Amino acid sequence: MATYSDKRTYSDKREKPSGRLTLILLGVFVVGCVIAALFIGDLAKLQEPVSARESLAALQSVDDPQALDQVLQKHASNRVLRLITLAKKDAVETDAAARKLLDEADPAALANPSGLTAASRADLDTLRGNVKIAEGNAAAFKPRIIALIKARRAEAEKEARLLGAGSDTLAKFMTVIDAQHADINAHIVKVSGARAERNAAYDKCVALLVKEFGFYKVTNGQFIFRAQSTADSYNAAAVAMAAAAKRITELDEEATALKQVQLKRWKDFAER
Repeated sequence: MATYSDKRTYSDKREKPSGRLTLILLGVFVVGCVIAALFIGDLAKLQEPVSARESLAALQSVDDPQALDQVLQKHASNRVLRLITLAKKDAVETDAAARKLLDEADPAALANPSGLTAASRADLDTLRGNVKIAEGNAAAFKPRIIALIKARRAEAEKEARLLGAGSDTLAKFMTVIDAQHADINAHIVKVSGARAERNAAYDKCVALLVKEFGFYKVTNGQFIFRAQSTADSYNAAAVAMAAAAKRITELDEEATALKQVQLKRWKDFAER
């Protein structure tokens, strides 16, 4: 004859209610997290207009890029101004890195071509070798600057996300970054082109001196060649070299003006 015996202890019988309580508490916790997230999101949205108004007021009287640093430091907690700080940092570091690549492509001996009147034949051969090095480096410069800007863009986007930029703000911020990268790239390409023109003219001068070495004279710092046609060719190359050097100086001044363009772009970003 079969019989039934319930052998569960008193503590076993209490497990089910305890399990239900755990589930209830877990549910309350999840709901609380969702409500908190929604609240924080709404709070962030409410804070954005306040942050924008504060940034506009802070930037209103800033017309000098140098004065911008003081404003950014004074309002270090402002989200919009923190993004502008990031954009300024990106502009400075991208420009410095691009110029470093540019200088690496151009041997130091070509930076200020002078002293040809006292150059020996070995000196002239070395100079021509430097020009050839510069020509080879110039061919590899473009892909290097493209890779640099691509890496800088990724870094700027990463840092903007860490600052909590929302999707709309991030898109506007990256538009600023892309614009300043385009300006820097265009400027550096122009400097590279001007240097290439200077180097080509310099090479013509040196090539003529190599060809005429031992036959020309130097009087009062001026070359005296055997033939007028040679003198005319040298002078034409020297004029071209001087024009390219002047263009390089003008581009240095253009770089200063570019900083004003960047400042206006950052202020426009604060107004959006």
